[in-house]
Amino acid sequence: MTGGRWLLRAASLGAALLLWQGLTSLDVNLWLRFEQFPTVGEVAGAFTERAGTGPFWQDLASSLRRIVTGFALAAVLGVAVGTAIARSRIAADVLGPLLEVLRPVPAIALVPVAILLFPSNEQGIVFITCTAAFFPVLVSTRHAVGALTPVWEEAVLTMGGGRARILFSVVLPGALPGIFGGLSVGIGVAWICVISAEMISGEYGVGYRTWQDYTVIDYPGVFVGMVTIGALGWLTSTAVERAGRRLTRWLPARDSSGPVPAAAARTRTWRVPGRSPRTPHPAAARAGATGPRSGSGPFPEQTREATP
Repeated sequence: MTGGRWLLRAASLGAALLLWQGLTSLDVNLWLRFEQFPTVGEVAGAFTERAGTGPFWQDLASSLRRIVTGFALAAVLGVAVGTAIARSRIAADVLGPLLEVLRPVPAIALVPVAILLFPSNEQGIVFITCTAAFFPVLVSTRHAVGALTPVWEEAVLTMGGGRARILFSVVLPGALPGIFGGLSVGIGVAWICVISAEMISGEYGVGYRTWQDYTVIDYPGVFVGMVTIGALGWLTSTAVERAGRRLTRWLPARDSSGPVPAAAARTRTWRVPGRSPRTPHPAAARAGATGPRSGSGPFPEQTREATP
């Protein structure tokens, strides 16, 4: 990312903070009422004060532990079940209807179920977090695996590969872009539900502390909790996206200014792990520009009309 883009993003955040400071310091009271809102300075002071105390970091660690545990379980289960449903008719018939009935139920509505099922609030919150992130990962994996072209699998079978080779060399790598799309959505939904669960039945955590501040009418403390939640969500979602870009380095790179032009894509230098970089042969580039001709493909008998 260029320095200009970083500057633009910083300017966007700065403009939002200036607008917030102006509306609250002037006690604007039109249709929206800002006279009860704390100013940016008050929130910054409260944040600095709390950052120097132990309970703040204890709450932060509790929320991070819950989100990491629940999200990791959801990622493993979502990818496994989504792949099974996409590739097995039996799994689709057995698990599909049950999961489709459960999917519309909001994860936060499972708080009473979690209280009844699990012996501690900690386990119940992890269960709710896992359930919230599970379904986005499941759906994205199912669609990503189902959209793969069968030509790749046929090529592996032709070379003597088995089901395990197809799964780990074709299916999962080919579905990774879609899987990470579901993971990016899942981490955001997981934060929403873990904070809500902490507000309802938690003992520690950022959500629990934010709700306690609201009950004692400590509005700067409430905004400290909101800022902390936003920062943690941004950091975790950025980590997921960067992991996705690192694991899908084989995809054609996109320039920051827009899509890759067709001519540049045809002459791109591809880097294969364990091999030296290679550029497509000029004949391949010309074939890509003019389109395939009859009988010129790798299997001429498939493209040339049969003659008597």
